[in-house]
Amino acid sequence: QVQLAESGGGLVQAGGSLRLSCAASGRTFSTYAMGWFRQAPGKERELVATISRSGTTNYADSVKGRFTISRDNAKNTVYLQMNSLKPEDTAVYYCNTVRGGIPYWGQGTQVTVSS
Repeated sequence: QVQLAESGGGLVQAGGSLRLSCAASGRTFSTYAMGWFRQAPGKERELVATISRSGTTNYADSVKGRFTISRDNAKNTVYLQMNSLKPEDTAVYYCNTVRGGIPYWGQGTQVTVSS
């Protein structure tokens, strides 16, 4: 079983930046891909970014050029650097990984961008 714990959310003005962190339990962190998802009120959860175990990244079109996903395997942590934030980025952000076909989620961290 994997436990994921997100942190770093908050209230920021449009154009500002935040860095989210997700700490994972276990000793096999480096062997799994990680991802960030988000869910805005009344909307479905959507993929924001992923990073493979080798460091290959992918982004949703809506965040390309503004968000950067990275990982520190020594710290069992994945990050999401969010720049040039927009009000439409307001959502609860979740960390995710899949182990043995089972998805694991953190509790989420709220990001609110004011206009």
